[in-house]
Amino acid sequence: MTILNSNYSATPPAIRRAFGIFLARLARLINRWVAAVIAHRERQANLVVMRSLSDRELKDIGLHRGEIGEALAEAAKARLRMQSRLSGPDATRAGGD
Repeated sequence: MTILNSNYSATPPAIRRAFGIFLARLARLINRWVAAVIAHRERQANLVVMRSLSDRELKDIGLHRGEIGEALAEAAKARLRMQSRLSGPDATRAGGD
């Protein structure tokens, strides 16, 4: 029997599994980094829009000019809480009911 006919693999399964885990973690790290960059750019864009509003428009939504940064930070925290609740174990029930 020759090497061409055997089922012998050059890399052991443990090494292939470890490399697969490494690649999965690296992909997750890159995905989180890209998501963080996108979220940062979104906050910057929101700040530009909010700063361009007049005092009257800000008053209509219940803000003062000095509260713009704090309001965006609080809105981001509320959004994160809402997303974490939706992605929790009850996510399938929340969408169906």
